[in-house]
Amino acid sequence: MREISFKALTEEDRQRNQYLDKTNHAPYPTIVLIAMGTCLLFTLSVLLGAF
Repeated sequence: MREISFKALTEEDRQRNQYLDKTNHAPYPTIVLIAMGTCLLFTLSVLLGAF
């Protein structure tokens, strides 16, 4: 195995890491809204189809 050498982060690396931490997140509110909308549409279609 290769040796792993650790070096101190530069200011550019810190800024890049902060940017990635801020932008690389899953859009959980959007996912929840889409799931709720799909569930609502399915429920309405079942209810309307029953009559």
